[in-house]
Amino acid sequence: MLKIWGRANSSNVQKVLWCCDELGIGYERIDAGGAFGRTRDPDYLALNPMGLVPTIEDGDAVVWESNTILRYLATTRGGGRLYPTNPVARSHVERWMDWQIAHLVTPMSTLLFHLIRLPEKERDAGAAEAARRRGQELWGIVERQLADRDYIAGASFTLADICLGIFAYRWLHFPIERQPLPRVEAWHGRLAQRQAFATHVMQPIT
Repeated sequence: MLKIWGRANSSNVQKVLWCCDELGIGYERIDAGGAFGRTRDPDYLALNPMGLVPTIEDGDAVVWESNTILRYLATTRGGGRLYPTNPVARSHVERWMDWQIAHLVTPMSTLLFHLIRLPEKERDAGAAEAARRRGQELWGIVERQLADRDYIAGASFTLADICLGIFAYRWLHFPIERQPLPRVEAWHGRLAQRQAFATHVMQPIT
């Protein structure tokens, strides 16, 4: 059975759990990272030298980096509906997966830490406000992307929606001021109808 190392409140672990449920993949999840520790242990570092979560073990295969794991699972488990084989269609999915890593994760992580995770005395209101402004700008790009489609990469649900959907939930539930994004909110509503999203993503942000 597939083994997933990582705590359930990690956005990157949530991606993998959501994908597994969408593809009907059975797995064993092992708490690691954050308060659970283990990621600096020699045996874990032998799997993932970055000491981060998630990491998966699939038989003899070890895969880390969450978006790479999603691609691996879709490719090895018949997930063409989430990760199309047509090169053009695939590029539409992959550009948003890469965009999430390159652009979206930084302000979203800053907000998470300076609004929720750090002790109050360590929070930086200026950093949080700068991240909020940058987040509003980036989610505005997503709003425009959804002008003529139901999902990020087109008419159907794909890995791109998994990568961005987790952060949409957080953006819409962070205790911040937000400008209206009706298309993003409608898309989030469509995601919320998926059982895997409700199970793994719609939980307290910690």
